[in-house]
Amino acid sequence: MTVTADDLDRAAGAVAATLGSVTGADWSRPAGGLEWTCRQTVEHLADTLLSYAAQVVSRPVDRFVRLAAVVEADAGPDELVECVTCAAGLLAFAVRGTPAGVRAFHPSGQADPAGFAAMGVAEVLLHGEDVAAGLGVAVDPPRPVCARVVARLFPDVAPGLADTDPWAALRWCAGRLDLPARPRRHAWQWRGAPIGG
Repeated sequence: MTVTADDLDRAAGAVAATLGSVTGADWSRPAGGLEWTCRQTVEHLADTLLSYAAQVVSRPVDRFVRLAAVVEADAGPDELVECVTCAAGLLAFAVRGTPAGVRAFHPSGQADPAGFAAMGVAEVLLHGEDVAAGLGVAVDPPRPVCARVVARLFPDVAPGLADTDPWAALRWCAGRLDLPARPRRHAWQWRGAPIGG
């Protein structure tokens, strides 16, 4: 169940469609349960995605590339949505152009392009949902994409979640909600390194 650049495109498209529907809202409101505003969360998301793209392209083995993305202070909500789409697209482009055997540093393990794609999808969907919640809407991502991300990033718990809605499973894995007979996770870490090496 490899996560691909196409999955990243699908996830970013779902989030952009949701957030694009509320560009008239107040983006200075808190993003879901975060301390950041919706605007700050989008900036963090764009920075993270560009950081992942830099890792895939530069391939450092022991550190992050020293790159930080900043959204211009006067960017409007439609431009914030564009920043997410652009940053996700750059990561997808980097993943598409990189051989599967390449590895680069991530604190959760030396990740391959599929690992960075999976982490990118998780960031897009989870923080996209944070922003959406702050703006009074909800993200409805493609479930097969969510299922592939759960299998790739959370292989220790994925088999036990086979009968759970994949979007709920991803949010549970990341400590975002309770599931029946599964209390919210307060300590978790996804796996960036590919399974088996």
